[in-house]
Order: sequence, then C-alpha cells, then structure tokens
Amino acid sequence: MSLTVFLAVLAAALLHAGWNALIKLGASKMTSMLILTLVQMGMGGIVALAHPLPSSEVWLWLLASGVFHSGYKLFLAYAYEQGDLSRVYPIARGAAPLVVTLISAALLADIILPLEYLAIAVLGCGILMMARGVFTSGESHRLVPLALGSALMTAGYSLVDGLGARISENPAMYVAWLFILDAAFFTPICIALRGRAVLTARKQDWVLGSLAAAGSYAAYAIAVWAMTQAPIALVTALRETSILFAVLLGWLFMGDRIDRTKALAATLIIAGVVLTRL
Repeated sequence: MSLTVFLAVLAAALLHAGWNALIKLGASKMTSMLILTLVQMGMGGIVALAHPLPSSEVWLWLLASGVFHSGYKLFLAYAYEQGDLSRVYPIARGAAPLVVTLISAALLADIILPLEYLAIAVLGCGILMMARGVFTSGESHRLVPLALGSALMTAGYSLVDGLGARISENPAMYVAWLFILDAAFFTPICIALRGRAVLTARKQDWVLGSLAAAGSYAAYAIAVWAMTQAPIALVTALRETSILFAVLLGWLFMGDRIDRTKALAATLIIAGVVLTRL
C-alpha cells in the first residue's frame, strides 16, 4: 500500500464516521438514511452521464452491490434506533474486515503478508473491545444483532465492489451506478416497512441527510478506488480506523463517555494502523 493510498483511505475513514454521526443526529434514522440514499442517487446520476455505460459483465456485480448496500443501510438505521454512535458503529464496522480477510485468503488472488494479517488482527481486537461496553452499560442488546447484520452486509459489498471495480476498470462509473441501484432497492423497502410517512422530512433532515450523502459518496468513492490499488482486505481493515474518529465525534458532539475500555481499544486501533505501514 503506497503512502498516497494510505492517506486517502484515512481521509475516507474520517468522512465515513462523519456521515454516520449526521445520520445519528437525525430525528428519524430511517428517513435520514433514505434522504442520504436519494441524494446519492442524484449525485451518481450526474457522474454516470460523464461515463460510458457499464459493460455486460459488470452489471451482475452492480446488482449484487445494490442489494448489499441496501441491506447495510437498513440494518444500520435500525441499530441506531437502539444505541448510540460509539456503541453501534464499532460493532457494525468491527466484524467486516475479519470476514473479508478470511474470504480474501480463501478465494481471491490478493497477496497479504503475515505482518498485514497481524495488523488486521490488532485492528479487529481493538474494534471488538470498543463494542464491549454494550453488555455492561445497560444499553439495548437488540442493537448487537442489528449491528452485526450491518457488518455482514459491509463484508459483502466490500468484496463485491472491490472485484467489480477492478473488472469495470472505471471506479468512478462503478460507484455512480451502484448508488443508483442502491436507491432503486432501498426506497421501496423503506416505504414497505415504514409507510409513506418515511418520505416526510423537515428542512433540517434534508440538510443533514444531504451533508451525510456527500460525505458517504466521497468516502466510498475513495475506498473503491483504493481497492483497485491495494489488497481489498487491507483497505477494508484500514477503513476501520473510522472507529476512532466516530468515538471522538461521539465524545465531542454527542456527550458519549470515554472510559478505559474505549481508550485501550483506540490504542489498539492506532497500533493496527501503524502495522499496516511497516
């Protein structure tokens, strides 16, 4: 992984934590997520106009990506209704790189060195420790399976998009179309689950959702590009430094408490990032 890719993925991690914080601030998590999705669709449509249509072999990857992204947002919205940012986010992000690593090692051609596996393991331990407080703080345990569902969807779209973007040879075009398809799947699901009331939003909700959409689009565009330049599992693991950013945002702006467990987990995450650069 080059220094340019390394710094770009760190920037994407900060953007990812930021858009999750904006969704958490919204009055209705599902409505905020739907606004994000619709704005992303519009952004994707503009970008798609500047590129040729995907080739036939890319469409299956895009369809699979749209399904995974929709599932990810659905699980995440429900999880944020059950717990705060500094609890849901670590669980939702924590399991994904471990799943991706196992699948990448078994099925893909990416070469991952022993030290890089150690980096991923250290990152994973720090992320899982960050989520430990859900069992001791009296928070709803229902957030755990919902957040884990989000993590599985993250693992799914990370693998699909990493491979799909490589096959497409045009990451910008690929990301544009995946967000268009994501909206096509996610919108009717939201309406079916919450009724047409989910489409009702305040001006503040549109502002927060639109800002979240911009951050999310930029973050994932960077991530997909990075996965064409470096091993998918390593990029996915490094993106999980967003956990540290999310904890800081929760502490600074949402009143989340930072205890010893969170501090130790943050230290492990930083150690894992350092190991990816050795």
